[in-house]
Amino acid sequence: MWSVGVAVYFVAVTFRTSLGVAALDAAERFEVSASALSTFSLLQLMVYAGMQIPVGLLVDRWGTRRVLMLGAALFTAGQLGFALAETYPVALACRALLGCGDALTFISVLRLGTRWFPPRRSPFVGQLAGLVGQTGNLVTTLVLARVLSAYGWTATFAGSAVAGVVVLVLVLLLLRDHPEGHAPEPVPHVGLAYVRRQTAATWREPGTRLGMWVHFTTQFPAMVFLLLWGMPFLIQDQGLDRAHAGALLTLVVGSNLVVGLAYGQLLARHHAARTPLALGTVAATALLWAAVLLWSGPAPGWLLITLCVVLGACGPASMIGFDFARPANPPERQGTASGIVNIGGFTASMTTLLTVGVLLDLTGDDFRIALSGIFVLQAFGISQILRLRGRAHRRERERVVASRVETVHVPV
Repeated sequence: MWSVGVAVYFVAVTFRTSLGVAALDAAERFEVSASALSTFSLLQLMVYAGMQIPVGLLVDRWGTRRVLMLGAALFTAGQLGFALAETYPVALACRALLGCGDALTFISVLRLGTRWFPPRRSPFVGQLAGLVGQTGNLVTTLVLARVLSAYGWTATFAGSAVAGVVVLVLVLLLLRDHPEGHAPEPVPHVGLAYVRRQTAATWREPGTRLGMWVHFTTQFPAMVFLLLWGMPFLIQDQGLDRAHAGALLTLVVGSNLVVGLAYGQLLARHHAARTPLALGTVAATALLWAAVLLWSGPAPGWLLITLCVVLGACGPASMIGFDFARPANPPERQGTASGIVNIGGFTASMTTLLTVGVLLDLTGDDFRIALSGIFVLQAFGISQILRLRGRAHRRERERVVASRVETVHVPV
């Protein structure tokens, strides 16, 4: 069951990141500037982030099967429309549709994991879901980039849309929301009053807010690099050819896979490692970006490789945000909590994508100035993590103590 859900997420990530290897082709096809090009990913992520709380409520109410079916149908239609689009406005609408379908997938997969695995496995299962899903980036960098060079825009994007049809059929035929005999309590009717109460109660938990800021601070450097600006930066600023730039993007994804397994195992055994891992990843990312951007001339190969290895840790580190929100909320609020957390990284990514595009236009394609905005968002995110971590940890300890007391006093 879990594999079917992860397959949907895998395809969604492939579609989401497909523009990353086609940014220069898209600029030529639609005859747009850097800021207009960034609008593709900005709009896609804006739709994604804006839908996270509604999607969390939908998952809590509808269950994973129906939400994943809707998501697969929408992102497949968006990818196919993008393949056939001839004008910039039509292409924008298709990326928005893709973002809408993409938004429905990840929270559904997280909920599927909590239904089919015991709670003690949740950190590892969550990391593994992100890990398997992110291998969709490998398809983008290893397969789509080469197919695009060989067969062109329409054949590449239309051919990839077939994968969306396949996972839609798998969900329809195979997926079940929960094991037999473990049906969750029905969720009451979702009116506006219920939505407000559910969202407010979830937001009041310090663990939810801490999880959102961890996600905000850790995810966006790699997301921006893979989603749009990595390939242009490596080719136009660092002087690499398309093949070598693609290899570095692939290295980010490969590092993501290795680090994700390591983080998942470590967090399953040492719950207290959550904050040090998150902050350590942010510090390493900032240090490597600073070294590359301050280097006089193109950075040496070893430094670019090190940067890409460290960027690979951003995705696994962002998953730690869900490990803060999960114990802070009861089962009936898990979808809503995951939605709030997921808003964090995608909001940061949207902000950075737009900022980089605008600064590139203003500075005549000076990537070193344009990418410096990364440090501003990292500093702001770290300040919020440090502000909330004490309250979140105390609240979590109180919940653990209360649950143990209830267990001791249960009549036999």
